[in-house]
Amino acid sequence: MEWTGKGIVLAVRPHGETSAIVELLTEDHGRHAGLVRGGRSRTMRPVLQPGNTVMATWRARLADHLGNYAIEADKSRAGIVMDDPLALAGLNAASALASLALPEREQHTRVYSGLEILLDQLEDPEIWPVLYVRWEAGLLKDLGYGLDFEKCAATGAVDDLTHISPRSGRAVSREAAEPYIDKLLPLPAYLRDPSAGYRLGEIAAGLAMTGFFLERRVLWPIDKELPEARVRLIRALTDAGRI
Repeated sequence: MEWTGKGIVLAVRPHGETSAIVELLTEDHGRHAGLVRGGRSRTMRPVLQPGNTVMATWRARLADHLGNYAIEADKSRAGIVMDDPLALAGLNAASALASLALPEREQHTRVYSGLEILLDQLEDPEIWPVLYVRWEAGLLKDLGYGLDFEKCAATGAVDDLTHISPRSGRAVSREAAEPYIDKLLPLPAYLRDPSAGYRLGEIAAGLAMTGFFLERRVLWPIDKELPEARVRLIRALTDAGRI
């Protein structure tokens, strides 16, 4: 068995004295792990950093084996954000969540593409927090738990959608939401309209909403919780006044 393609490094675990088990998010093969011999060497350590894109060839005798990776550097991002605590928090949160939530070896092309876009914007703190929330919403959708931002669950209205039902994951208009305001989740405009800006508090609202559904629909059923890296991301955004 063999395939070659690009992948984003999600996680690296030491294996033995010199090797590493590397987990990639690939466009065609999903979240896929493999052994990199010499992966802990001085040459490979800078390449095998979460957030970097690499060119990988995976080989194994049988499809269900761990297999071996031959990896070459393609695009380095880890070094760029290393001195930016906020960007590094975003990179670590996205990598950890993809590693935790995505089934192994299941293709999720849109999640891969969205993650590349997010990682390429980490140097711009005016843009990437919104992209991060959108990426989490896209992750939910690709896993089969998409939220409905198109029309009001109660009235069918398509305008002035301000909240989302925690039970159905469907949008609710301002008027219909009024009697149940304390039971609904705020729906930031930027999740419905890619051209919409955001106000202070709307990043926090978006993260609260996507986090709610990720926990209940994706992670809790498999006895997992949101990764600590995501908690640190919210703390970093709060400290930077970006949330």
